[in-house]
Amino acid sequence: MIGQRATLSGAHFAFTDRWGGVSAAPYDRLNLGGAVGDDPDAVRTNRELAAKSLEIDPARVVWMNQVHGREVAVAEEPWTTGDIPAVDGTVTVRRGLALAVLTADCVPLLLADPAAGVVAAAHAGRPGLVAGIVPAVVASMAALGAEPAGITALTGPAVCGRCYEVPEAMRDEVAAVVPEARAETSWSTPAVDIVAGVHAQLAAAGVVDRRRSAVCTRESPDHYSYRRDRTTGRLAGYVWLDR
Repeated sequence: MIGQRATLSGAHFAFTDRWGGVSAAPYDRLNLGGAVGDDPDAVRTNRELAAKSLEIDPARVVWMNQVHGREVAVAEEPWTTGDIPAVDGTVTVRRGLALAVLTADCVPLLLADPAAGVVAAAHAGRPGLVAGIVPAVVASMAALGAEPAGITALTGPAVCGRCYEVPEAMRDEVAAVVPEARAETSWSTPAVDIVAGVHAQLAAAGVVDRRRSAVCTRESPDHYSYRRDRTTGRLAGYVWLDR
């Protein structure tokens, strides 16, 4: 259920895998995405199971309506169902409020400055990387008192550069903005390495403590991958501060 978890000075980070939930195929089993065609009751149960396994209140989790952009919202409380903003980043200073990000190949980015009491979550796919969601979320944290040098950033399971094949023109477009994202697949065709691009942008923003998952979602049967399966579930990353 919780594939990876870390704690740092009262800041908690967690990434799920696909197991431990109640969804039926092709979403089996711990699908946490509510807009992929799965039974809403199953998604609701899965979200409760995941939160309880992390010892957080399911009602205190902030979700996003992710749109592959660079907008970031400041969260004071969980949104109501009809009020979930169309953003790809959230930031908060509210202790005990968990920020969540959904992915199935894109990069889930979790950030925390425990000394300043600021955490953030961001969704970084290829369009969001180019648009600048990474520097935008770091800037939003800084606006609430975080210091980039004091931020710890974790990237969770995501498609790797060896597996993310794109047309050469698209690779050139991404590399023109983030040269570090230029890659080649394991079968020698043009590719984009979103994880490398995210970490390059974090470094440029002054974030020193950067950690990454070794899991490639396309290669791992324990994780959802849109590029591999098309119709599939969504993983989640969570970040929160102790109350």
